[in-house]
Amino acid sequence: MKSDIQIAQETEMLHIREIAKQYDITEEELEFYGKYKAKLSDELLSRIEKNPDGKLVLVTAINPTPAGEGKTTTSIGLGQAFGKMGKKAILALREPSLGPCFGIKGGAAGGGYAQVVPMEDLNLHFTGDFHAITSANNLLAAILDNHIQQGNELRIDTRQVIWKRCMDMNDRALRNIVVGLGAKADGVVREDHFAITVATEIMAILCLADDMEDLKKRLSRIIVAYNLDNEPVTAGDLKAVGAMAALLKDAMKPNLIQTLEHTGAIVHGGPFANIAHGCNSIRATRTALKLADIVVTEAGFGADLGAEKFLDIKCRIAGLKPDCTVLVATVRALKYNGGVAKADLGNENLDALKRGIVNLEKHIENLQKYGVPIVVTLNSFATDTEAEISYVRQFCEERGCEFALSEVFAKGGEGGIALAEKVLSTLENKKSDYHSIYTDDLPLAEKIETVAKEIYGADGVSYTPAAQNALKKLTDLGFGKLPVCIAKTQYSLSDDEKKLGRPTDFTLNVREVYVSAGAGFVVAITGSIMTMPGLPKEPAAYRIDVDESGKITGLF
Repeated sequence: MKSDIQIAQETEMLHIREIAKQYDITEEELEFYGKYKAKLSDELLSRIEKNPDGKLVLVTAINPTPAGEGKTTTSIGLGQAFGKMGKKAILALREPSLGPCFGIKGGAAGGGYAQVVPMEDLNLHFTGDFHAITSANNLLAAILDNHIQQGNELRIDTRQVIWKRCMDMNDRALRNIVVGLGAKADGVVREDHFAITVATEIMAILCLADDMEDLKKRLSRIIVAYNLDNEPVTAGDLKAVGAMAALLKDAMKPNLIQTLEHTGAIVHGGPFANIAHGCNSIRATRTALKLADIVVTEAGFGADLGAEKFLDIKCRIAGLKPDCTVLVATVRALKYNGGVAKADLGNENLDALKRGIVNLEKHIENLQKYGVPIVVTLNSFATDTEAEISYVRQFCEERGCEFALSEVFAKGGEGGIALAEKVLSTLENKKSDYHSIYTDDLPLAEKIETVAKEIYGADGVSYTPAAQNALKKLTDLGFGKLPVCIAKTQYSLSDDEKKLGRPTDFTLNVREVYVSAGAGFVVAITGSIMTMPGLPKEPAAYRIDVDESGKITGLF
């Protein structure tokens, strides 16, 4: 069986100008990054602004397991299937982080015969967007420490510096560090921290900003520290905004690439869904809606994270209204939720399937609360049996969901036609009545509790004293009407990754709360979630190499 990278490298890609032509984009409206990648110019975005919007399809999934779900693969295969059916469709996806690529999760280019290419470029440096975000973030950190060193005119309390440095790599040794060691000229000694680039506020701002003017306004609102009077100090106060915007100028432009079957894919931004808001950029999604009749987008990890944040944060800020939601599951993952060991998932086990399907059931119930029609799809594996597939089909249909089997990994677009037909039928015959599950006026604690109870199934929420104080402080500072972005493990509906299935009788534990004032949401850190991941014992990096001809190997 061929690996993902072998399939991708054997595919004959079209020049990106040919992909652009499908969407009536001229060469003059592209900024080429070689033959197969391009950025979409501001001129294009202005020209298509008055075009009618296409239909928006959100792809999400059950909680991820070691058995695999295939949310991005399904998204790409669905886009390819629409192409096979003669529909004008385009994808709107996130860029992958280097951290998981060299760690354990892998990239975000899809899999099998449902991939976006060039997959090596996408999973590594791509067009440099993440490097620009990292540089802008660390420039602000450098200006902040320099201000303290040069007399501290803003009277910053060095015990209340909250801005973290970042890098796009899993490096646990940088989670908690001390800076300023050495001579007096080397800076003020203080505790500091690193986050991974995809968890930073700069990443969130880039993905939520409308244009350069909005980007600069958001950058100026970033709170980097508090002064000795406990008042916020912002990036605007530090005069860092112009230089940061200059670094982000090109990164603001969405990127266009293609699938294995030459469907267009706008890939832009990449916040993690477990520790950030987990959606591609608003600019990319809006652009896609103006270019095609159907836009397929995805939100990271399970629906309790990515979809909740897409529906409660991104749609609220951007004014988007999804027309259909595709919920991805696998028989293997459901059996894993039912207590079957990974090694035994290939064996038919209806009892385990019935125990584990409660995870899917909870996600269906959750998504129905937003008023968007749902199509459930099973990402097919060769070991799935007819009895198992029939059980899941009946289970979904009894709950008012359309159901389709997806075989896109093995068959590409052809294997996604059954799913595409169900999605088309839903778009044509079922009305979306999208609404968020909480209002802006609800207090921050009640917003957190709403998500905890309604989406996770928690009995309630507990807060550390520090988190309680932060909620009061942020409310007093005027941030009480912002939406909440909850950082939580992706592996469970609860904040304990070991609780599979549909956990009950648990409390969500919030240990830290802070505001991302530029992004426009309040972050609640729960359980043991970290904003800087670590590498596993056997990192994926061990298997990656490049041969004498420059061909990359081992990248999935």
